[in-house]
Amino acid sequence: MRCTLSLLVLAAPLGAQMTGYTSANATAERTLEASVIARPAPATADTISRTLSHEPHMAGSQAQARTRDYVLARMKQYGLETAFRSYDVYMPYPKSVRVWRTAPDTTELALAEGPVAGDSTSSAFPQIPVFNGYGAAGDVSGPVVYVNYGLIEDYAHLDSIGVSVAGKVVLARYGHSFRGIKAREAEKHGAAALLIYSDPADDGFARGDVFPAGPMRPEQGVQRGSVMNDNGDPSTPGYPSNPGAKRVSVSQMSIPHIPVVPISYHNAAELLRGVRDKGAPCEGVGISVCVARDPELPAAWQGGLPFRYHVGPGPVAARVSVSVDTGSAAFKTIWDTFGTVRGTTYPDELVIIGGHRDAWGPGTADNVSGVTAVLEAARAVADEVKAGHRPKRTIVFATWDAEEWGLIGSTEYVEDDSLRIARGAVMYVNLDVAAAGPNFGATGSPSLRETLRSVLREVPSPAPDSGNVYDTWRHSSRDTAGPSFGDPGGGSDFAGFYNHLGVPIMDWGFGGPTGVYHSAYDDYLWMTRFGDPGYVRHAAAARIAAAMLLRVANADVLPYDYVEYAQTMRGDVAGLAKAAAAKGIAVSLGPIYSAIDTLEKSAKAFATARDAALGRGAVSGKVNAALMRVERALTRPEGLKTRPWYRNLIFAADEDNGYANVQFPSVTEAIRSGDRSLVDREIADLAARFGAAAHALDDASAALR
Repeated sequence: MRCTLSLLVLAAPLGAQMTGYTSANATAERTLEASVIARPAPATADTISRTLSHEPHMAGSQAQARTRDYVLARMKQYGLETAFRSYDVYMPYPKSVRVWRTAPDTTELALAEGPVAGDSTSSAFPQIPVFNGYGAAGDVSGPVVYVNYGLIEDYAHLDSIGVSVAGKVVLARYGHSFRGIKAREAEKHGAAALLIYSDPADDGFARGDVFPAGPMRPEQGVQRGSVMNDNGDPSTPGYPSNPGAKRVSVSQMSIPHIPVVPISYHNAAELLRGVRDKGAPCEGVGISVCVARDPELPAAWQGGLPFRYHVGPGPVAARVSVSVDTGSAAFKTIWDTFGTVRGTTYPDELVIIGGHRDAWGPGTADNVSGVTAVLEAARAVADEVKAGHRPKRTIVFATWDAEEWGLIGSTEYVEDDSLRIARGAVMYVNLDVAAAGPNFGATGSPSLRETLRSVLREVPSPAPDSGNVYDTWRHSSRDTAGPSFGDPGGGSDFAGFYNHLGVPIMDWGFGGPTGVYHSAYDDYLWMTRFGDPGYVRHAAAARIAAAMLLRVANADVLPYDYVEYAQTMRGDVAGLAKAAAAKGIAVSLGPIYSAIDTLEKSAKAFATARDAALGRGAVSGKVNAALMRVERALTRPEGLKTRPWYRNLIFAADEDNGYANVQFPSVTEAIRSGDRSLVDREIADLAARFGAAAHALDDASAALR
């Protein structure tokens, strides 16, 4: 197998140009990458995955401590320097979660997912309770109101038809926004409690056969997950949870103050099928013969359950009771792990890769697949080090804890080590769900996209007879210009590095149809049947990682592409004009366009100077120090006005969606506010920061001379 892989990779011309390398070093790097790409093995990935997903391992549990020990033991076996960091964070577990239908009759809903036939993992261990992390404690009752996806616009529709959710138990379906936004909006509108379910139209039987016959969510499946909208330990907002750190009170934490509980679509049907619309003649009549009218119900509110959906309120009512840990019991210890290969030439420059270990169940896809790829990449690189090929820069292989609760482990680490990371990190690679289907996709900083494309052209596709990964990705893309990258808005462990500190990032993986997200059925059986039979995509994700890490770690000049970066920025400015027009605000975007033009001019001059210097065979290390300042210049210490922790002014998660990304968030949010003077100030500020980025590139060009 290794010989075949090597032949495929070495088919590329050894003398072909490699951005950031002298000709001689490029030849050596191609040979090294061919070797490291051949090392990750599907059989080894299978073993790691099966071990790590052997049991549910929620953050803060003893099972999660066992994943820490396993990862550290493997990294030590590879010959890496190993370490871990622990943080005590506010993470209350549920003590009791119960939901009843209280009208027109009284019955308690069975919340647990339960085992499925033929799946030993779902019956061998106690399942993690069905709950939403950071949902508040409480015991409340009220009529049920269906709010569709619980979006801002959904509540606007309810307001328009005179339906209030104040004091009600609202029922929302997952999708179209982060669940924390659903909780925020429900509380904002006065709901007594929020129930969230996965509708079969979104990830259940309407999308395909359900597990274990197919990959989609069975009727008893539940999506757990955090409903906190901020990142990091909520008891230490913006600073690390070190011993002696000042803790804010629970009432001061940015977490929901109403009970929030996830339920299955089986249980949602028990509530939703009896809901009728405001004004329907249901009084004094049994539900079975109640004739309702729903002229205001938009077609998009209808889901996949086999009956007509109605808004309510009532006549169905529900009771929601949640109790959680309090006092010191609410604090749990989490552990980040690290395996390090020290660099020879630039040991203080860091190339970091990470994936989170914690899960809401066995977590074979989310995110044992990412950790498996990190470990296989670590093994491949460590084997090259043993063969005498130590990288020029330090490579850190990390696994994070408590990502599922709000990116807590990675955020605490970034806040704890912010000075070192801001000074020395040249790239962070994030692997979150690295293998869960056949379709490749990537997210990342525009400055690193061409480098990843180049690496993907060297890695054999896991699809049979499909050439390299890039070709497979390109052929599956509907965009004739080539496959597009996602923007790093947030939502995974790259947020601390990119959104907070401005470190360029990359994130990739193989995905496909799935309905086991955050459930007890994200396990080894699901993976071997549907996610990655044969574990070939796990191995491919690791091969990409190993090659990408070495490409950046060994570069004479960091292989950022700021010409593509500037061109991407110019294309994104059109979104600001569209947002302003929708808001009815006349804005002048000329200063931003002009600053981006300056950035592109500086980027082109730098690329010319870089290639000339590399052609001469030597460059000064000062050029890389200047290059690391480029994207740092596009952050500001005070952050966004709405969210100070988010310092990066290029991409961020949408504050009103959580999953969707926004470009130029400082200007976008100013436009949404309708404050014209604020819009002008933010445009001027962003233009000035593009100017500072161009100046850093000019300094890099000067260093080359």
